[in-house]
Amino acid sequence: MTVLPVPRIALDTNVVLSALLFTQGRLSWLVGHWQAGDCVPLVSRATARELKKILAYRKFQLSVDEQLEALYSYIPFCEVVEIANSCPVLCRDARDQPFLDLAHCGKADLMVTGDEDLLALAGQTKFVIESPEFYRLRVAGAGMEP
Repeated sequence: MTVLPVPRIALDTNVVLSALLFTQGRLSWLVGHWQAGDCVPLVSRATARELKKILAYRKFQLSVDEQLEALYSYIPFCEVVEIANSCPVLCRDARDQPFLDLAHCGKADLMVTGDEDLLALAGQTKFVIESPEFYRLRVAGAGMEP
């Protein structure tokens, strides 16, 4: 039996939020996926800061304890990446650039995103850029439990 390497992945904030907050949603399987060690999620200071900021948005109606619980369900499973340089591929939306930089500096195998500006860059980077749906198919094809 061949053991496949655990993929190093950059997850955009919306993917992480959907997985953490919508426990019956289409991305909720990702929480168990990263917690089981079936992937190595990457995080930088910028992406962690954005996640923390968005968890505090009024529309989610999360108490401070609930916000911390969400962070603790994700951050301890991540590898922290120091952003030493920018990805040579630039995103047309500057707010998405930190995710490209994270994937680039973290030597990610892939980036999982639902963001059209990032998906438009598929094939232009050393790492794969794909939607959560395609990532789930990849995981299922590798024989991992999604």
